[in-house]
Amino acid sequence: MVDITQKQSTHRTAVAQAIVKVSSVDTIEAIKKGTVPKGDVFSMSKAAGFLAVKKTADLLPDCHPLPVEYCGIDYTINGLEITIKITVKTFYKTGVEVEAMHGASVVALNMYDMLKPIDKGVEIHLIKLIEKTGGKSDFHNT
Repeated sequence: MVDITQKQSTHRTAVAQAIVKVSSVDTIEAIKKGTVPKGDVFSMSKAAGFLAVKKTADLLPDCHPLPVEYCGIDYTINGLEITIKITVKTFYKTGVEVEAMHGASVVALNMYDMLKPIDKGVEIHLIKLIEKTGGKSDFHNT
């Protein structure tokens, strides 16, 4: 683990995304209507994402445990694609990029798990960091 004892705490933000693609409009309709057999896909996946963000340091050996001051998860449906956007904020010595990407990944995996009984063609695409602020440098990727 990298030594961060000499670093100064700053306000840090990271935004990550993942895309879940389904194979049928019926799947999108089931999500919207709340008729997926395993439950409310968006609520359950959001809860899974929150847990993933908070547990990142428990699963990835080089990640420092850090205080998560905010986590927001939003969904956008565009045709057969659901874009997951997750924002994580802290005031700490190290950034939250991995926490945001881990959260986006787990949200997508949870959606996959919940949708697989009704759609065998669910795919996860494009898990990536969109932006980060704070620390030595900022990053923006649209």
